[in-house]
Amino acid sequence: MRTKPTLTTKLLAMGAGFLLVALASIGLTLWVTWKLEGGAAAVNEAGRLRMNMLRMVLVLQTEPPAAVQERARQFDVSLDLLRTGDPSRPLFVPWSHETRTRFDGIRSQWAVARAGWVSSLPPDRAQILAEADAFVQQVDGFVDAIEIQIAGWTAALHLFQLFMMALAIVAAVTFMAVSYLLVINPVARLQQAQARLRQGELGTRLPVDTDDEFGQLSAGFNLMAHALQASHDELEHKVREKTASIAVQNQRLAALYEVSALASTAGSLELLAQGFVQQIRRVAGADAAAVRWSNEANERYVLLAGDGLPRTMAEGEHCLHTGTCLCGQPQAQARTRVIPITPSTAVALPHCREAGFETMVTIPVQMQQRLLGEVDLFFRSPVEMTDELRDLLEAMTRHLASAMEGLRATALEREAAVAEERSLLARELHDSIAQSLAFLKIQTQLLRDAVARGDEVKRDRSIGELDVGVRECYSDVRELLVHFRTRTSEEDIESALRATLSKFEHQTGMATTLGMVGHGLPLAQDVQIQVLHMVQEALSNVRKHSGATRVDVLVHRHPRWRFEVQDNGTGFDTASVPPDSLHVGLGIMRERAQHIGAVVQVESAPGQGTRVCVELPSVAPAQAVASTQAAASAPVAVPQPVFTS
Repeated sequence: MRTKPTLTTKLLAMGAGFLLVALASIGLTLWVTWKLEGGAAAVNEAGRLRMNMLRMVLVLQTEPPAAVQERARQFDVSLDLLRTGDPSRPLFVPWSHETRTRFDGIRSQWAVARAGWVSSLPPDRAQILAEADAFVQQVDGFVDAIEIQIAGWTAALHLFQLFMMALAIVAAVTFMAVSYLLVINPVARLQQAQARLRQGELGTRLPVDTDDEFGQLSAGFNLMAHALQASHDELEHKVREKTASIAVQNQRLAALYEVSALASTAGSLELLAQGFVQQIRRVAGADAAAVRWSNEANERYVLLAGDGLPRTMAEGEHCLHTGTCLCGQPQAQARTRVIPITPSTAVALPHCREAGFETMVTIPVQMQQRLLGEVDLFFRSPVEMTDELRDLLEAMTRHLASAMEGLRATALEREAAVAEERSLLARELHDSIAQSLAFLKIQTQLLRDAVARGDEVKRDRSIGELDVGVRECYSDVRELLVHFRTRTSEEDIESALRATLSKFEHQTGMATTLGMVGHGLPLAQDVQIQVLHMVQEALSNVRKHSGATRVDVLVHRHPRWRFEVQDNGTGFDTASVPPDSLHVGLGIMRERAQHIGAVVQVESAPGQGTRVCVELPSVAPAQAVASTQAAASAPVAVPQPVFTS
């Protein structure tokens, strides 16, 4: 099978042809020039024959015979040179019929003349001159014949040079045309296609018209463009897939963010459930949704919130016993399920089937292996739950469970705080008003006995004691009111201390001072409250028992918080006061200090006043608050409410 020549073969063949033509033309020109040079040298040699003939005539008339023979011998050498030629000079006679006839005539005439001239008796002068003139005319004819031949060669050379000029022009035009067709045009098309490809026209293709190198380049360019277009299309497809995946992820993140925001802002379980059921219905594309709450024993499910539920269904399934219907699965079987509702499906309650729902999705609300409730999604068409949607719904449900548990923990914290405040109030009442009322009760009984016996002295003394006891009880009530209404500052405790001392000074008439030493981070608000209550307890003890006229409060902020309450009263023996005594409030102060990790120290001696020092731990206030909150938010075994139908 014959193959077409390649571009390299074509270019080499064209170049070889041009080279052969050029070499042939140059060789022919050199050969013609060489011949012309040889003919010109032959003309010069023939002219030398004329000159030698004239010298021969002179030699015949004046020189001896030996000189004539020498001159004749040189004449013979010249004739022989014209006959044979000399390539080295070069010297060639352009032989033709005319030149050869003329040369033969010259030789024959020279032979006749030589025979007479070299004899012992040379001819006379007139004969010699006649023979010489005839010989010169013969030589002139020979020269004319050579010149005619040379003129013909010169004319042929000029015609050949004109032909070569025309051939050069035609060859140049042909080379440019062939170069344009075979090289320039394919290169230009390749550049244009590359420019279009660079501009984004990935469908650009080149026609493959030949099997040469440019045809192979065009085929390779087409393969490259096809691969690039396929890669670009595949890349666009992957980008679209990734974009869609990112959009789905963004929707999931947005849904989770909305659930988290709802969990952080909802103030009650009902608001949380109502907001969540609307969001999960929108995310799942369900026709209706419901959130059910289960009691701790998982005996029944109560409908907390619903969205899109028919009224009859909401009222009829407000409270379901566990396992009685498709909703309300037992804790042991709690998992995400897709349940088709068909005419053959066994349901205890017909509400969902009567509402036209064909598919139900149940998602358990679980927190730490404890079932809190269930989320039900209802669809009026068959639904296939994808893994991504299942993960999203379960993640949203876990957020709901965390939010429910957070609301429960917050409620328990509030309940614990109320219980603690009630306990504190009970201790305060017991240590102050209750004891005063008990004393008043005893004095009332003594007064009744004194009146019954008619003992006026004891009667008056009991009345005086009752008056003093009522006044003290009234003072204790006012002090408790001031004590429980005191608030702290979020930044510094100094303002609260100054307000407390101002009220104490106004009520008792004692002089007070407050000193703040050093600089430190502000205390947390709950720590401030506990410290302020302990300072108020110390001031209350000063008012009740010290008999002092002056109280000094000194606060050290650095390196740790320390509060000192110093009075100039009578003092007491600390060894005589039991550690668990509540008579002077030391027990209450120690309980408060224990909550925040502080230490209470009491220094006193009879007649030297009393100094009460409250020193906080060296840990950062934020850490102390965190530990206090962690202790307060520890799990408490509080029974959950029981829902009944």
